Amino acid sequence: MKLKNRTAIITGAGGGLGRSHALMLASLGARIVVNDLNAAEADRVAEEIRSRGGEAIGIAASVTDEAQVAAMVEDAMATWGRVDILVNNAGILRDKTFAKMDLADFRSIIDIHLMGSVICTKAVWDIMRQQAHGRIVMTTSSSGLYGNFGQSNYGAAKMALVGLMQTLALEGAKYGIRVNCLAPTAATQMTDGVLSPEVLRRLSPELVSAGLPVLVGDDAPTRAILCAGAGHFACANVTLTRGVQLGADASERVVARWGDISDRRNEIVPEYGLMQAELELASLAEEASVTP
Repeated sequence: MKLKNRTAIITGAGGGLGRSHALMLASLGARIVVNDLNAAEADRVAEEIRSRGGEAIGIAASVTDEAQVAAMVEDAMATWGRVDILVNNAGILRDKTFAKMDLADFRSIIDIHLMGSVICTKAVWDIMRQQAHGRIVMTTSSSGLYGNFGQSNYGAAKMALVGLMQTLALEGAKYGIRVNCLAPTAATQMTDGVLSPEVLRRLSPELVSAGLPVLVGDDAPTRAILCAGAGHFACANVTLTRGVQLGADASERVVARWGDISDRRNEIVPEYGLMQAELELASLAEEASVTP
């Protein structure tokens, strides 16, 4: 029972991947707040957990409604006295090519995926700081990391969550808060009509949820992007090439040296954003030191 006495809030857990996450963490001893927009579905999953000997409550709330999210967190605190884990899983799809997509469809995706995660994270952040322990998982996607045709809105929101994770992991480190991303490939309601039935059969949500414990346990990493699907697990990284120092008025030289600039040999994963500037200034200083 690796998560015994830990309390986890999982958004969008009334079915699909969220339900699978809830069952997985409950099997490890966590007490589960099953959140969903649909009260009946949230209660159904909570009852499923209780029937297996676990502890769970179902709470209907929209992740975009600050008051509802605050009330959900208050209910969790009143029931169990702490919140240790937040899995930001709730989401929808509104797929169209950018040419055909209206701004309402773009905003709705940003509001639910990005702002919903921000609102839920903000609601538990101070609690986790005060108890000196927290595990937060953002649900990103290959659509954000690498792009998918017809998903400009979804991809933008999902890559924004990576940026949010990167900074929150730095800010939360001294308070024992670790923040990671999960990039799932799973057969859920959101993927109906996107992937073929044969492929969907091989992409059980449970095969993704098997990777969740490593992101929320006591020994969890931080700033990791775990890609999971069909029982396969990999880590994605945002990297920086070594580049070249070209000095001022370099526009023509940038074109000529593009191959060197984009050369991925010996690329690095910066520990923080300012490392880009540090490397650039170090390169400038090195050039000055060898210039006659």
